[in-house]
Amino acid sequence: MTSAPHDVPTAAQLVAAVRDFLQSDVLPAVDGRVRFHARVAINVLGMVEREIALGPEQAREHAARLAALGMAGDAELAAAIREGRIEEDHALVTALEQTVRAKLAVANPAYPQED
Repeated sequence: MTSAPHDVPTAAQLVAAVRDFLQSDVLPAVDGRVRFHARVAINVLGMVEREIALGPEQAREHAARLAALGMAGDAELAAAIREGRIEEDHALVTALEQTVRAKLAVANPAYPQED
């Protein structure tokens, strides 16, 4: 999906192309520190790809979780937790777990997911 006024290649396609280039052409040709930094760059670009793909839906789900807790944003939720204004119950724990799982889906999708 493209967004006006941008057309193809999309941001996701550009990121994927750079990641593929680093992985197929650069990584096999370098050693040591440069190889390490190439691997880091490949991982970062993978995270960017996942955030582009998953981010909009994750944002909607996160906003719905916050609204269900009666909070307008993360800062308000954090303050309510710190100040003891929100009950530590199943709904809060579940919302926090779902938020962490969403972050892990972008940062490290290989991290084990419990059902």
